[in-house]
Amino acid sequence: MKIVVLDGYTLNPGDLNWQALEALGECDIYDHTPLDQIVSRCQGAQIVLTNKTQLSAATLKQLPGLIYIGVLATGTNVVDMDAATAQGIVVTNIPAYGPDAVAQMVFAHILHHHQQVALHDHAVKAGQWAANRDFCFSLSPLTSLKGLTLGVVGYGDIGQQVANLGVAFGMNVLITTTQPKTNLPAAIQWCQRDHLLKQADIISLHCPLNAATKYMINSDSLRLLKPGCLLVNTARGDLINEIDLAQWLNHAHGFAGVDVLSTEPPSHDNPLLSAANITITPHIAWATLQARQNLLNIAVENVHQFQQGKVLNQVNG
Repeated sequence: MKIVVLDGYTLNPGDLNWQALEALGECDIYDHTPLDQIVSRCQGAQIVLTNKTQLSAATLKQLPGLIYIGVLATGTNVVDMDAATAQGIVVTNIPAYGPDAVAQMVFAHILHHHQQVALHDHAVKAGQWAANRDFCFSLSPLTSLKGLTLGVVGYGDIGQQVANLGVAFGMNVLITTTQPKTNLPAAIQWCQRDHLLKQADIISLHCPLNAATKYMINSDSLRLLKPGCLLVNTARGDLINEIDLAQWLNHAHGFAGVDVLSTEPPSHDNPLLSAANITITPHIAWATLQARQNLLNIAVENVHQFQQGKVLNQVNG
């Protein structure tokens, strides 16, 4: 079978090895693929792997020999699922390849805010410590995580990892999900979403993006948050109304740390890029070396099993 990887650079910028995939058939691996070259590059391929390159209904119609699409991510909105199913194309994804990596980034944002490491590093290198009379100095209040309330919205693999880390730091952990959760660890409590928003000192979003959750963080929900609350989003950018969040931040109501935005790369006029009291990382929570290697391993196994007549991690049909 001919295999085409449309946009392999994000997964493998050169520090991983495609050899296991190449052993499964003739492989054409592209770092990036412009939209106007998708069809020509996929001609004759039975298997196509994509991360963010869109496979629309119009594109799929021009690829009658395609029988398998492997999405190199968990989210599958890059594929027109109805069109793929209608053409009998199997679509798979990569679930749970790096929940620890994303949880680690959540706490990187939390600790960045509460410990102010970058602020003090810059001050030291600018000579402020050398010029100080005392053996230490502080430019901003430092806050212990122990005793604070962490609110986790969504309790899948990543949400559970984040909640467990919160417990390890001695935090009080609240979770909210569409359905009540029982049999939780003693230090973790389920509650309604509005209660969580009102009580939490730190809120971390870990729910899927759908019609019910789009813009769940907006001017109304932001009004429920405690003054000085830290909002962390490593899930999907459109969980947040960015205009509303920017206004909330610019009025010094609270703080934010985000790894995702509504459009990626962002437009230069995205209001969060110029907002106060926010730290932004470029959608890299998922991208530790270990998580990317795990993703690649799962992707290869998905393809291998499909070739053997067994489908793993199918998301359509």
